[in-house]
Amino acid sequence: MKSYKDKVCVITGAASGMGRAMAVNLAGQGARLALSDINEEGLAETMAMIGPSNMHMSDRLDMADADAIAAYAPKVEAQLGPADFVFNNAGFARVGDFRHTTAEQYESVMDVNFYGVVRMSKAFLEQLISTKGGLVNISSIFGIVGWPGQAHYCASKFGVRGFSEVLSMEMEEHGVSVSCVHPGGVKTNVARNAPVDYVADPSVTKEQMDKNFDDNAPTTPERAAEIILAGAARGDKRIMVGPDAKFMQLWSRIFPVRYRSFVKKRAQGLLSS
Repeated sequence: MKSYKDKVCVITGAASGMGRAMAVNLAGQGARLALSDINEEGLAETMAMIGPSNMHMSDRLDMADADAIAAYAPKVEAQLGPADFVFNNAGFARVGDFRHTTAEQYESVMDVNFYGVVRMSKAFLEQLISTKGGLVNISSIFGIVGWPGQAHYCASKFGVRGFSEVLSMEMEEHGVSVSCVHPGGVKTNVARNAPVDYVADPSVTKEQMDKNFDDNAPTTPERAAEIILAGAARGDKRIMVGPDAKFMQLWSRIFPVRYRSFVKKRAQGLLSS
């Protein structure tokens, strides 16, 4: 298992949730951190939590901005050294079925969740080859199973999974490990910050949806960070986070078609309870 001490670790989406938890954990292990997020206020809070150090840097970075990402990789190398680990954690969700989702709304999710991962991977790949490091892409349990009202999110996370699995094969000869992470319900702001474009039942409020998510999310960001970092250090190709993710993965493997009926009922239950 690789040690993170003195390793250059790049984390996107570090302003809250799992990204922040990974940053705090890695700082405690003596890693050199390059943290980024589009949320500057939250990113400043994360930096305050890990404490001032010339071993760390933070930048506002938009995963939809290809030029900014291309410029970010050489900046990290110049300030901290070549990346040993890149954690592509940034992402967001929307709520709404495909029929009532505009093309622009659909593309906005894909641009950040999928193409953001591709852009970051491309920008840092040569650095990772030079360090024989690790690329860690955050997908979701929704990158393994479908979920009603999340066609855009599922498409982006299934895409991350497929991209990561192919890249892991291509990078084996270069000594770079590629891990794909599939969290289940983690108590982060992803659901709370998700725009609601359409809900079939207008009586369902955003507050009710957020409470249902929190009540059914069994994993804390800190525990998720521990699982992800341990798996990435081992070079695990697939990292499952949370008992719900493990259950859904198993269920979909045993019943690759029938699982959809269970998921549909579950999704409807969460929107009506």
